[in-house]
Amino acid sequence: MLRGAIFDEMNGTDGKCRAEYKAVARWLNSLDPQTLARKRGEADVLFKRLGITFRAYGTDAEVETTIPFDLVPRVIGAGEWEQLSRGLIQRAKALNAFLADAYHGREICRAGKIPEARVVENEQFVALAQGLDLPRGVHAHICGIDVVRVNENEFYVLEDNARTPSGVSYMLENREVMMRLFPGLFATAKVRPVETYTDLLLKTLREASFSTDGDPTVVVLTPGPYNSAYFEHLFLADEMGIELVQGSDLFVDENRVYMRTPRGPQRVDVIYRRIDDPFLDPLAFNPASMLGVPGLAGALRARRVNVVNAIGNGIADDKSIYPYVPEMIRFYLGEEPLLANVPTYDCSDPEQLGYVLDRLPELVVKEVHGSGGKGMLVGPTSTRTEIEEFRRILTHRAEGYIAQPTLSLSTVPTFVEKGVAPRHVDLRPFVLSGKNVTVVPGGLTRVALKEGSLVVNSSQGGGTKDTWVLDA
Repeated sequence: MLRGAIFDEMNGTDGKCRAEYKAVARWLNSLDPQTLARKRGEADVLFKRLGITFRAYGTDAEVETTIPFDLVPRVIGAGEWEQLSRGLIQRAKALNAFLADAYHGREICRAGKIPEARVVENEQFVALAQGLDLPRGVHAHICGIDVVRVNENEFYVLEDNARTPSGVSYMLENREVMMRLFPGLFATAKVRPVETYTDLLLKTLREASFSTDGDPTVVVLTPGPYNSAYFEHLFLADEMGIELVQGSDLFVDENRVYMRTPRGPQRVDVIYRRIDDPFLDPLAFNPASMLGVPGLAGALRARRVNVVNAIGNGIADDKSIYPYVPEMIRFYLGEEPLLANVPTYDCSDPEQLGYVLDRLPELVVKEVHGSGGKGMLVGPTSTRTEIEEFRRILTHRAEGYIAQPTLSLSTVPTFVEKGVAPRHVDLRPFVLSGKNVTVVPGGLTRVALKEGSLVVNSSQGGGTKDTWVLDA
């Protein structure tokens, strides 16, 4: 598991092409680098034409750009996917049970499995969500669970995203672009479809309605076109055939939410929000917010509208809660975890902090509330100066960090300047929870395009791939 031998998903441990990759290997052997380079240029044009962009925050010029797309698909066999999807569904069920419990009786804390202070004193805990009974007890309707592979049958969960997970539009558009560029390739391998995702998402959102009268009205709430994921908000609303709205398009009257339309106000039953908790309602959270809807929290408490994902979900994907997820699975489901956590050191604990400080060059250190690959240290690939800077940070603010061993992330073939070469990847499958819990066969594969790099985030120079799950 630790950094050392690296599993090559195409060529395995013996250097022989694995069965799952044989069709891709034959395809690669039939193409020359010039053809691949030309096709990559066509892919870039397609992404720009379709408007598939994101805003790269933190750069010198915060402009809209396309995420680098790699033409070589990542392949997952039917048996591998069966193993992985069962673990993802199990994890999503446990996270939902924990969220419902955390905002009600906190039985898991009373049983001594999680310190109650770790929950209620967490800055992601939202007191207003306490006692709120949601349909079927579902709080995390959409989970993006980040998984890495380190061996033939060994997967680890890196983190759980239960607030506003993004990236599913790239999963869908990557497939669309690959089918346009290489239609013949799909005839040689039985690849399971991903395009059912938006139908399943709309079904899940409708099932989240408190109201049982007729067909619930669902909208997507966006912060607006300057948000880094605005393309995805627009894409998903369009694919589901529902309205994309901003806070100013909605208003609350007598604890009901209405949408302004040319035909007059229309009642809204479910809001698929892509706005963080503090900005949802200026009356309940940040009074300076211009993005949310005044009175929305009151309408939610009155069970007149549901907000998806639920408010307060940040405690479930907080990195200080992450180490307890295996115990959640045992406590709520009575099962052993099918997917392992990465061993995690809590830097707020003096003994564990001492261990981390002694081994900083070997570890990955992450901010508890960090995201996007920012605010982290990858010890084995960091300079001495960077390591010493983190040592100073941990000495003064240890409670804001956790540390983990450096994993040997698997590699997959990737078309880079020197030709096709192995690069490290992770995977974000999307789990939908409504009346049933489902996972679309695939996910967003993110690839570290720089040789040797383990950081796959697009904001840190990573790219994406089409993810194939083979039919049995």
